[in-house]
Amino acid sequence: MTTSHERLDYKVDGHVATITLTRPDILNRFDDRTTEELVSVIEKLRRPGDVRVLILASTGSVFSAGGDFDDIVRLAKDYDARMDAWEMGRRAIYGMTEIAVPVVVALQGDTYGLGTSIALLGDVVVASKNVKIGDPHVKVGLVAGDGGGVVFPAAFGMARAKRHLLTGDPIGAEDAYKLGGVSDLVEAPEDVLPLAQKIAGKIAGLSPIAVQYTKRSLNHAMQRQLHDVFEFSMALEQYSMGSEDMLEAVDAFRTKRPPVFRNR
Repeated sequence: MTTSHERLDYKVDGHVATITLTRPDILNRFDDRTTEELVSVIEKLRRPGDVRVLILASTGSVFSAGGDFDDIVRLAKDYDARMDAWEMGRRAIYGMTEIAVPVVVALQGDTYGLGTSIALLGDVVVASKNVKIGDPHVKVGLVAGDGGGVVFPAAFGMARAKRHLLTGDPIGAEDAYKLGGVSDLVEAPEDVLPLAQKIAGKIAGLSPIAVQYTKRSLNHAMQRQLHDVFEFSMALEQYSMGSEDMLEAVDAFRTKRPPVFRNR
C-alpha cells in the first residue's frame, strides 16, 4: 500500500513502513505542508497495527535542507502563522519520540535544521560517509529551537553539541559515526537505503512487544528532556524570530554580504 501526499510518500510492505520525502527540487525542505504531512503519518504510528518498523528516507542529493528563508521571514511578520508553525514543529519532534515502532533513518544526503532533528531522533541512523549533518540556526539569527538543544547533546556529547550549535558548522558523517550519532556508515549514497531496509527487515522479524517496549524504555529519558529543554529552546526561538538580527542575517545571506548585528 502506497499513499502519496504533496511532499512525501507513505508505503507499507508487510510489517515495514517507509516514509519518503519527495521534493528534491526544493531540497526536501520542511515547509509548513511537509511538516504537516509528516506529522499526520507519524502520529498514526503511535498505534502501529501490523507495522513493526518505519524507514524514513528521502530523494535526491539532499536528505533535507531544513527550513525555507521565505517561510522564516513570513513567520516573523505573521504571529498567528508563527504560532501554528510552532505547534506543528512541537508535534513533529514529540511525534518522533512517541512512534511505537523503531525508526530506521536512511541518510543518503546532507541534512540541516529540522531535517537534522528529525533524522537524529531515529533509533537507527544509516548514513553515507560523505553526508554533512548540521543545524545552522545561529547563522540566520535564530535560536536552535526545533530539537537541536536535545538531539545534538544526545548524539554527540555536550562539548561537540556546543561546538556545532554555537557556530552552525556541520559535522561530517564519519565523525558523527565515531561519536555515536550515526549507527551505521556506508561508502556511497546508493548503499544507504538497502542497508536501512536490511536492518528494518531484521527488526521486523523480532517480537513486536519486546522491541517496542525496549524502544519505549530507551526513549523515556529523551521524552523527559523534551518537556524541559525542548520547550524552553522553542520559546527562545520564537523570541529570536521577532528580532532585527534575524531579518538582518537572512538578508545578508541572500545578498552575500557580511551581516551587521545590533543585538535586538
